[in-house]
Amino acid sequence: MRSRQFCSAAKMIFAISIALLAASVVDVQPAQAQKFKVLHTFHKSDGFAPVGALTRDANGNLYGTTSGGGKGLCGGYTCGTAFKLDGTGKQIWLHSFNGKNGMGPEVGLLRDAAGDLYGTTIEGGDLSCKELSLGCGTVFKLDKTGRETVLYKFKGKPDGWAADSPVVMDAAGNLYGTTEHGGSFEFGTIFKLDKSGKETVLYSFTGGSDGCYPVGVTLDADGNLYGVAANGGSEVCSFGGDGVVFKLDTAGTFSALHTFGGSDGSTPTSTLLLDSRGNLYGTTAYGGSSTSCPFGCGTVFEVTSDGTESVLYSFCSLRNCTDGEIPAGGPLVRDSRGTLYGTTDEGGTYRTGCNRGSCGVVFKLDSAGKETVLHNFSGRADGGVPVAGLVRDRAGNLYGTTFQGGDINCEPSYGCGEVFQIIP
Repeated sequence: MRSRQFCSAAKMIFAISIALLAASVVDVQPAQAQKFKVLHTFHKSDGFAPVGALTRDANGNLYGTTSGGGKGLCGGYTCGTAFKLDGTGKQIWLHSFNGKNGMGPEVGLLRDAAGDLYGTTIEGGDLSCKELSLGCGTVFKLDKTGRETVLYKFKGKPDGWAADSPVVMDAAGNLYGTTEHGGSFEFGTIFKLDKSGKETVLYSFTGGSDGCYPVGVTLDADGNLYGVAANGGSEVCSFGGDGVVFKLDTAGTFSALHTFGGSDGSTPTSTLLLDSRGNLYGTTAYGGSSTSCPFGCGTVFEVTSDGTESVLYSFCSLRNCTDGEIPAGGPLVRDSRGTLYGTTDEGGTYRTGCNRGSCGVVFKLDSAGKETVLHNFSGRADGGVPVAGLVRDRAGNLYGTTFQGGDINCEPSYGCGEVFQIIP
């Protein structure tokens, strides 16, 4: 199967330099009954190519990152941003990365009770790192005004490199996350960062039955960590493999809860959603029952606490993949009725608007397995290619980002991406 590494390459492919700063609110009339609103359009200087999920506070402010854009330059490319928007999409502050303080934040931000934000960058930091010429990545903190403190700079092997995952925090203030590469076997790590900035590798992936290229962790009330490894499991990583769902308990014992086999999903590439009963929900970018895609078109799955996996939905179940295709982002969100909400990178009714391909959808999946497309992206004013998952407020409104679309004059010509809202 295809390697997890395709995601990082795709996310960063449009990381180029900067120009104008603007924010706009645009109403777009979708084909569905829901109301779709563009809250903010990126224009390079305020960021472009957002690929991480948003965070929302009680006052309706939105926080996020863009993988490119901003004022910093890193080897001829712009280094990316972190931002705060109010509920109308007006920018409150913008933080630009510059390489030494990180480059390429490809995931969303964690917000603590005090209002501080935490995240990772896939590059930047320790520029002497041998694995990446622009640094092996960082863990950072932003205060309420957007002022940054670099908490840790990855060094490569054995502590890890390419921190392409969000972080989670326990009650003591320790942060946990994963690196896509590095560790004792170069197949990725699970790490802990304490409040003093000391990093500990909790687990190094071997590239065998435990998988490789992990994609973030979810923390339960007892301190156990759950996540996915994008490849390995059914085969050693040098041959591919379809990935695994894993658990790392508080004693440091690793267990593969489920090993994917293709028909039940392949290449899980988003962090997991944990419900109150201990069930885990996620997506795989490939696999499933559809034959419309060479490697399968992706799935939504559930794994119970005892490791039993169920495919809740296989994408491209409809002709021309109008139901969506390749749900590579995440995580999913879930309401009180058990309905799941997410995005797909491709598929939908617009077939040629984004890189001469389809532009993706926002979907909901009810507890009976019925899928409904809430919005089809066109790649134009409403954006396109929603790589990241969604965040949901108490009223049921959904918020997300698109990797492309918006200002078509923004370099590249497919647009720099947007922040959107869907009102039920």
